[in-house]
Amino acid sequence: MLVLARKENESIVIGDCVKVTIVEVSGGRVKLGIVAPDKIPVHREEIWFQVQKENQAATLSSANLVAVASGLLLEGSSPKRKPYLRSIQ
Repeated sequence: MLVLARKENESIVIGDCVKVTIVEVSGGRVKLGIVAPDKIPVHREEIWFQVQKENQAATLSSANLVAVASGLLLEGSSPKRKPYLRSIQ
C-alpha cells in the first residue's frame, strides 16, 4: 500500500485519468473529491463489498437456473420425432 501525506486542496493523480483531492479535514474525517471517467466506477468500500456480494449471489442464481433447465431437458425419454421430420442418411 502506498501511503501519501496531503493537505487540504492538494491532490494525487492515479494513472492518466483519476484525480483525488483532499477537500476537507475535520474532526478525524477526511472529505475526498474524486474526478474519474464515467467508465471507472468509484464506490465507498462498504458499498463495493455489497455490490460484489450481490453479483456473486446473482451468478450462483443464474448457475442454478442453468442446472435446473439442463436437468429438465435431460429428464425423461429421448425427444420424440415430429412426424413431418425424417432423418437423412
